[in-house]
Amino acid sequence: MAEAHQARVQKTIEDMVQNLERNHIRKMQGLMFKCSAECCERSTDSMSQVHNCIERCHTPLAQAQGLVTNELETFQDRLTRCTMHCNDKARDLLDSGAKEPAVRALMENCVGSCVDDHVNLIPSMTHRLKENLNSIPQ
Repeated sequence: MAEAHQARVQKTIEDMVQNLERNHIRKMQGLMFKCSAECCERSTDSMSQVHNCIERCHTPLAQAQGLVTNELETFQDRLTRCTMHCNDKARDLLDSGAKEPAVRALMENCVGSCVDDHVNLIPSMTHRLKENLNSIPQ
C-alpha cells in the first residue's frame, strides 16, 4: 500500500483506539485496579481466594481488549484482501501487455478506493465497539 494511504489508515485507527482507550478502557482499568486492591485487603481469604478474586477483576478488561483486538484484526484482514485484489488486477493488466505507468495508475486508484472504503467503515466500527464495551459487565 502506498505510504500516504498507509499513513492515513494508521492515523485514523490510532485516533479511534486512543479515543476508546481514553473514554472506555481507562475507566475499566481503574475499576480493575480498585477491585484488585479490595481483593488484596481481604485478610481472612486464602491466597487462592485472593487470586481468584483478582482474576475476576481482570475479566472485564481482558474481554474489552479482546473485542478491540478482534475488531482491528477483522478490519486489517478486510483491507488486506482489498489491496490483494488490487494486486491481482494489476498483475492481470501487466500480463495482458499494459504499460507500467498504466498499471501503476490502476494500482494507485484501486488502493486509494480500498483505503477510502475502509476509512469510511471506521465510524460504524467505533460505534459497534463502544456499544460492545459498554455492554461488558463491570
